[in-house]
Amino acid sequence: MDVPAIDEKRINHMNFNIFLGVILIISGLVLPVMAADASDQMNYAGALYSKSVDLANAGNYAEALKISDEALAMNVTSLVPLIQSNRAGILVMLGRFEDADAAADAALNIEGNLTTAHSIAWYNKGNALRSLGRLNEAKLAYAKAYALDTSLVPPDLSSSAVTPTPAKSPLLWFTAPAAVALVYLTCGLFYRGRK
Repeated sequence: MDVPAIDEKRINHMNFNIFLGVILIISGLVLPVMAADASDQMNYAGALYSKSVDLANAGNYAEALKISDEALAMNVTSLVPLIQSNRAGILVMLGRFEDADAAADAALNIEGNLTTAHSIAWYNKGNALRSLGRLNEAKLAYAKAYALDTSLVPPDLSSSAVTPTPAKSPLLWFTAPAAVALVYLTCGLFYRGRK
């Protein structure tokens, strides 16, 4: 009885197809879960950021800083510049001027099309520097903020008063949830297109 010859190439090709099929099935199960986790994290960080803005606007700076730090700890890259620029303003209001300057620098060191976050960071940096008595540096920071957003008018530094001037919040209350929804929608379309 003759035994048919085994075609090694064909077996290797079948093994590769089975391996590829298993990878695709696992990817189909894992990637949507990963996308949901990333989206959930983005939503939660955005909600924390919005809450910190609300608390700061209400004058509860200690709680606003705590919530802001929680949002920052989630390390959602797209929100870090906004969180840091807002955090700088909160720290100014708490009288922690060196920390405020460092938070503003952290926001400014992030590159990208971040005009709003950078304008607020420059303004809050100006507030911190002004409170530290570094008026020439404060004037420069205020000028950079004004160049990015003309609604951030520099305060008059000719008087001897060194009262911090809170900057407007970088986002309206509805902008953060809208941005989170846009990212979620984009991720959903991206993963749907890949199926």
